[in-house]
Amino acid sequence: LPPLIMRYGTPASSGHDKSLSCTQEDRAFSTLLVNVSGKFFEYTLKGEISPGKINSVEQNDMLRKVTFDPEVFFNILLPPIIFHAGYSLKKRHFFRNLGSILAYAFLGTAVSCFIIGNLMYGVARLMRTVGQLSDKFYYTDCLFFGAIISATDPVTVLAIFNELHADVDLYALLFGESVLNDAVAIVLSSSIVAYQPAGLNTHAFDAAAFFKSVGIFLGIFSGSFTMGAVTGAHVTKFTKLHCFPLLETALFFLMSWSTFLLAEACGFTGVVAVLFCGITQAHYTYNNLSVESRSRTKQLFEVLHFLAENFIFSYMGLALFTFQKHVFSPVFIIGAFVAIFLGRAAHIYPLSFFLNLGRRHKIGWNFQHMMMFSGLRGAMAFALAIRDTASYARQMMFTTTLLIVFFTVWIIGGGTTPMLSWLNIRVGVDPDQDPPPNNDSFQVLQGDGPDSARGNRTKQESAWLFRLWYSFDHNYLKPILTHSGPPLTTTLPAWCGLLARCLTSPQVYDNQEPLREEDSDFILTEGDLTLTYGDSTVTANGSSGSNLSGGPSTKGCGMAIPRQASGLLALPGFPVD
Repeated sequence: LPPLIMRYGTPASSGHDKSLSCTQEDRAFSTLLVNVSGKFFEYTLKGEISPGKINSVEQNDMLRKVTFDPEVFFNILLPPIIFHAGYSLKKRHFFRNLGSILAYAFLGTAVSCFIIGNLMYGVARLMRTVGQLSDKFYYTDCLFFGAIISATDPVTVLAIFNELHADVDLYALLFGESVLNDAVAIVLSSSIVAYQPAGLNTHAFDAAAFFKSVGIFLGIFSGSFTMGAVTGAHVTKFTKLHCFPLLETALFFLMSWSTFLLAEACGFTGVVAVLFCGITQAHYTYNNLSVESRSRTKQLFEVLHFLAENFIFSYMGLALFTFQKHVFSPVFIIGAFVAIFLGRAAHIYPLSFFLNLGRRHKIGWNFQHMMMFSGLRGAMAFALAIRDTASYARQMMFTTTLLIVFFTVWIIGGGTTPMLSWLNIRVGVDPDQDPPPNNDSFQVLQGDGPDSARGNRTKQESAWLFRLWYSFDHNYLKPILTHSGPPLTTTLPAWCGLLARCLTSPQVYDNQEPLREEDSDFILTEGDLTLTYGDSTVTANGSSGSNLSGGPSTKGCGMAIPRQASGLLALPGFPVD
């Protein structure tokens, strides 16, 4: 009711400024410098004004107060949402399905973007034919709409999955796809905007401009990924910050936010950088924090994520009534719903078919139907759409995106529980429990016993590239950046002995047993990793030689260095406190 009163109950004040005629241009400029008697004034583009509304340019003050700058979403509200997604990522199940998640997020998003873009171009041509398109609508505009509407945000579905403890692998596939899918959609939309063919027709196809856009996509994404990973892996193990938990938490928060700002300042995408910063900090920096800081950072980012996402959804409802440039086109809206359905279907089913050809752990039809059903649009699509509403085409996209978000969240989100029951998807599952063998969705190789089955399953399901990376990470990066892993004196060559002793944390030598890392039982196979601690040799299956020495160090500021953290990868066979 208040938005309706503000929108229709308060009169708009009329403008009295005189319009000045300028040289005719074929496009609008985002920034304009005006020379008035030697003084320069800067003006920014707010949007196009139709001739019928030239006398109503100035909006009333109440509507201005409830209208936010779109950059607020990208610079303030989106970073905590995306960082929390990376920081709370359950690596155990994420890496089990890493190959499939990457395929859905990268290849699937690109396929969905081009299918939706081409279908909407056909809809735009149809609207022009029947006279329902009052302004220009280019092919690049349709591709841009395909990119922003391909950003899925199944927050409602995932919340229900988490509440009902639905199947962990289905949760990992949906969550992993949505996290990386948002990053891909942002960079893809930026690349489409950067598409500038040579010549007079700026919307014609140009091979050089196309490959330049592809290069921009790869450059921005890789640069953002590198910056996020590097800033997230900052070394804190040699500091005494754990003696001051409040300061430690504050610096952790500021370092995370500075990653976003640094990436934006360098011309990369801050949202992508902060996503991989969160993943890296959960893997490395989290293990160096004090017990208090671990709890505080988890709760802090969970609260910020909750507040930011709820604020965005609240503002969506407000924008439906207070946004002044809505363009409602029934043909375009219906066409968009059909296009996103077909794009999602072409995204899920063909990719699942090809992925199952190389997977022992099949993605069943019930999983595919649920992933198809769970393709909700949310905060990311809204934020990308509202960022630019200057042209007629972008205004129509924003209005359509808003309606799509409302429909998918209300209707599809509300039908999640009945759909889980109808598709016979398991609920009430222990996240640490392996799926039962020989059901519709899983195929588990049989061995001589439970350990053999887990080992065989691990060998088949783990991404080979990640297993190679894990060996390097466990033997070198973990000992350098954290208090876990084998001493560098046992993994580096003998001639690096001095450097190894300097970089190895004293706590590693004092540990009575190696730190448990909760993911390695899903990444390593027996014999893939052998660790040497003093006089003992420990293999990946948990067997050991002579007595393990030492205990967790309590030197420093009088508090014990935490021995085990939930974000680490695990060494099978060792107990967890």
